[in-house]
Amino acid sequence: MTISASNSGGPSQTDALGRARSAATAFVERPAFGHFIVFVIAINAVTLGLETWPKAMAAAGGALSIIDRLALAIFVVEIGLKLFAYGPRFFRSGWNVFDFVIVAIALVPAAGAFSVLRAFRILRVLRLLSVIPRLKFVVGALLSAVPGMSAIIAVLALVFYIAAVIATKLFGAAFPDWFGSVGASMYSLFQIMTLESWSMGIVRPVMETYPWAWVFFVPFIIVTSFAVLNLFIALIVNSMQTIHDEEMRDERQEAETEAHDERAALLTELRELKADIRAIKSRIGAAPD
Repeated sequence: MTISASNSGGPSQTDALGRARSAATAFVERPAFGHFIVFVIAINAVTLGLETWPKAMAAAGGALSIIDRLALAIFVVEIGLKLFAYGPRFFRSGWNVFDFVIVAIALVPAAGAFSVLRAFRILRVLRLLSVIPRLKFVVGALLSAVPGMSAIIAVLALVFYIAAVIATKLFGAAFPDWFGSVGASMYSLFQIMTLESWSMGIVRPVMETYPWAWVFFVPFIIVTSFAVLNLFIALIVNSMQTIHDEEMRDERQEAETEAHDERAALLTELRELKADIRAIKSRIGAAPD
């Protein structure tokens, strides 16, 4: 009798756990739950910013601290619910791992050697990237563009190195602060590439000593600022378009699959209806007059 009760209790406990996980999954996947988490993240971002304002801390420091701890508690409960709902599948999603790491960093005691981690609490705001679909789309496009961007970065680094060596040899003697070494030249060229005070700050003073210096700087700006950097934009736009096309294709495939299933179900119902009609006719024909 005891063994029988134990054996009968095992499946019931498994079923209860399965139902609980299904309920937790349905709860965390509700749009309302996602909207609530976004609201908490936004409120927490505001409170973390206010904590850097001495007047706000003097006026409502205690309230801000309570809100911060309450937000962290909500994040912990959210992660716990997802871990219970998904089990090991939780860590198969990169976004879930991202959320887990962010919340784990927030739980590290902000004391002693770990006091510097207190400043990283603002990283919780990055969780918006994982809960807002459009932000996830943009981040996904950026990540998919990384392989192509690495090639562009390599080309840009090569251009920078060649230009830095040339600039050091041409202008290093007269302007050692800007072009005295390859490293200094690369930094100065980076400033020129960003167009930050490049003309009045660097190029024109150099041209006072070397009037022909524009022959070097103008092509460098055209190649780096207007050509290579625009390749980054083109690559990211192309990546976003590719992801968008893939999403549209998946949606079309899902719609076609649903339509096919509906047609198959309709044909099955028609066949059953025809069979019922034949059965009725056969019964009517077989009935005595």
